[in-house]
Amino acid sequence: MTVLCQLHGKLMTRSFCKTQYDNKESYVLENQQALIEAINQTMPFGKYAGRKLLQLPEPYLVWFHSKGFPEGKLGQQLALMYEVKLNGLEAMLKPLLKT
Repeated sequence: MTVLCQLHGKLMTRSFCKTQYDNKESYVLENQQALIEAINQTMPFGKYAGRKLLQLPEPYLVWFHSKGFPEGKLGQQLALMYEVKLNGLEAMLKPLLKT
């Protein structure tokens, strides 16, 4: 399973990220917050500027995946949305979109 590691600031498998968290609840809450923030982030540029990241078309995310995601937090969030779409989790997350 791929998760967004808060400490390393990138997507990695849980087994690869060997970081010890004192409180597993805190780890889960941080990941939930990061996921909710990512799906509600607005795309700041390009053809789909103004759309929530969860609402970006999959081919657009595939294009980013092949060309390289932008640096920083937005790139991490786009990479997470790529994984969400790739694994068919979009419908499960739609109720978390804020209007």
